[in-house]
Amino acid sequence: MDSLKNAVVKRFKQLCDERKIKPNTLANIAGVTPSTVYSLFDEGRNSVQLRTVKTLCDGLEITLAEFFTAKVFDELEQEVR
Repeated sequence: MDSLKNAVVKRFKQLCDERKIKPNTLANIAGVTPSTVYSLFDEGRNSVQLRTVKTLCDGLEITLAEFFTAKVFDELEQEVR
């Protein structure tokens, strides 16, 4: 099962694929450095800042609700039992 961070990365990759853009282009349209996006995509990192997600969503002209309304988030395991 995916972690929340991996689900966020998968969603951004999906959105980039749908728009036929590369991570550098995502960075440019969101007004962040390419290293910000590549850092997010780095498998060695375990967390992501919500502010970064919001900024990238703003660049893609979607809301956070639209971003998180995706099957990849529905498939996450419950954290608290």
